[in-house]
Amino acid sequence: MNTTANTNKLWQSLIQPTQQKLESIEIRRPKTARFVCRVIPASCPFERDIRFFDRSLLHVPPLCKLNPFYEQLVLLRMKSLTYLAQACSQGMKNCC
Repeated sequence: MNTTANTNKLWQSLIQPTQQKLESIEIRRPKTARFVCRVIPASCPFERDIRFFDRSLLHVPPLCKLNPFYEQLVLLRMKSLTYLAQACSQGMKNCC
């Protein structure tokens, strides 16, 4: 049990600096905001239903939640959309 706790602490210590860096990014330019909106998808692209002759054989759940930076990336996309909506008077259609 102790090994699992140590592994978890090690994992957190490795990814936490990157998570904090992603959270601290400020969007200050429209070009940056548009780039972030294009690069980070609005929805998880991995969720799929595998069908065969109109029958669902398998459902692959969204795998984005397994990404340790998922929440930070969604937050960064939201910051970009907010910047474009407020500072540039652009909606989501112009950016994505």
